Amino acid sequence: MKLMHTKLTEFVQRMVDAARLSAPEKKLNISGMENVRTAKLQSLRTGRIANAVKEIAEDDDVESIEFIICPRCPETMHTVIVKGIGKEGKGNKAIVETVDMLVPTEDIYLVDCEQVVDRRPMMSVYTDVEVKDGETQVQAGA
Repeated sequence: MKLMHTKLTEFVQRMVDAARLSAPEKKLNISGMENVRTAKLQSLRTGRIANAVKEIAEDDDVESIEFIICPRCPETMHTVIVKGIGKEGKGNKAIVETVDMLVPTEDIYLVDCEQVVDRRPMMSVYTDVEVKDGETQVQAGA
């Protein structure tokens, strides 16, 4: 599992290192993870993203680097935990709810860019839905 995932702190450090080693004079501003305390990220993607940071940092026309993480799906379901803490610092009662969160898409961050290189893999679109013998069959489309 260790080789497949990168800890959040290591991920951030790799991005900082990629920028600093390529162009130490350029400022790197990371946003979008302010409320993330812990996470594991795909190691292969981590390397690809570090290479992207390096590529942007090495561009002579770039003065500073913005590194933004935003949800790819604009509507995501989140769990909300409302937790009551007692005098001893332990939880007394908790209520668990769900909420759909609508967030801006990447378009708001890209609107002023002259060139956008989209290296994301395509998302599957389920277009072929068929009911046979009472069972729903779904085929992933392109």
